Amino acid sequence: MQRWVLDLGNTRLKVAPLDVHGQVGDCVALEHRGADMATLAAQLPSQMDVAYLASVVDEGLRVALLDVLAQRCQRISVARTQRRWGDLRIAYADPARLGVDRFLAMLAANAHARRAEQVPPVLVCGVGTALTLDLIDAAGLHLGGRIAPSPTTMRHVLNQQVAQLPARGGSYVEFADDTPDALASGCVGAALGLIQRSLTEAESRVGTTVTLYLHGGGGDELRTLIPQARWAPGLVLEGLAQWAAIDDPS
Repeated sequence: MQRWVLDLGNTRLKVAPLDVHGQVGDCVALEHRGADMATLAAQLPSQMDVAYLASVVDEGLRVALLDVLAQRCQRISVARTQRRWGDLRIAYADPARLGVDRFLAMLAANAHARRAEQVPPVLVCGVGTALTLDLIDAAGLHLGGRIAPSPTTMRHVLNQQVAQLPARGGSYVEFADDTPDALASGCVGAALGLIQRSLTEAESRVGTTVTLYLHGGGGDELRTLIPQARWAPGLVLEGLAQWAAIDDPS
């Protein structure tokens, strides 16, 4: 049986197969912003027995992808945030208001932590179009989180408001002596400051060391600057694989 997991984010569609043990295989990331659905569909597998989809995009794009999947899948399962999943308990009074990507990343990070001999609290940081942070204590209770623009989004917004400020380019330095480096340093530095403050506040709240997990397309830019972070780029798809293991009627 060919089972696939798909994560439809605001910029990219990430697609990966599940092996016979339910583990996520090699992931392909497809840029969909500005692309038409026919072009995107041509890059998807021509045959899928089951597709498991996580989506945080607008309804029109999600429905367009579902229409494509319906032509090549026997069954489609759309993941949704749950109030409780195993040890994980979501803080939101209305779980539907918590993005399913954050929920799935927490599922996977919580599972990672529970494979350790002593279960640590975890802070899950996703860096995509948005930068998200979610704190989970050692008992699996979600203590809430934060949402902010990612460094990439900050750059694009600045470029839209002030055209002479470039939307990309430059390198992170502590004090820059040209504009591209100053922009890169300011936007990345803002993200680093939020992550570090969140980590400090998290450890104060739970009273012990917190393990930081970093994932998402923009996380690669930050991880060398946060040496204590555990780089786990596939957290959302790993969480989706956990969804698939429960959802599979076989």
